[in-house]
Amino acid sequence: MQLETKRLILRKPKKSDWKDIVEGVGELDIAKMMSYIPHPYKKSDAIDFIKKTNKKWKQKIITSMQFSIELKAEKKIIGGIGIGDINKFSGTAQTGSWINKKYWRNGYITEAKIIVNDFAFDKLKLRRLDSYVYRDNKASNATQKKMGYVLEGTLRKSKKCMATEIIHDQNVYGLLKEDWKKARKKLINKE
Repeated sequence: MQLETKRLILRKPKKSDWKDIVEGVGELDIAKMMSYIPHPYKKSDAIDFIKKTNKKWKQKIITSMQFSIELKAEKKIIGGIGIGDINKFSGTAQTGSWINKKYWRNGYITEAKIIVNDFAFDKLKLRRLDSYVYRDNKASNATQKKMGYVLEGTLRKSKKCMATEIIHDQNVYGLLKEDWKKARKKLINKE
């Protein structure tokens, strides 16, 4: 399964993606904003991630969908985006993403999040998405607001970053399906 935008292909990770994943997540500026990424990040970490991710895709009841973000023009993995903790009964899930530092400020995460949010609400029939972001991650906090997520609170000293061992406060954002419809119109009209 894959999702496609004008510039991107979002698909299941392949074993051959490991070099691009290591290049992107291996950058300390990326790893220090994510809870479960070790630093340094090695080939074995990427291969393990790909195996675990693809195993989850094969489960009868899918509770997590991690996509590699492939830049069509370069046929290169430049990031990752996922829908996790999918609860069909409650109609909820969590989202998260990262982008290789070399590709920052090009709108790739916005482009990927639009299609993932559409997929979550329209295909998975979810009613709410949550996103947890370190309070000091300015770019990610700004992205959540831009996408229509509402800041619902801050969890004080809630996550320890594996890469740095720093304990972070996390902002909790929520996006309801009806809020996404409004935010999406604004985002699409800006393109």
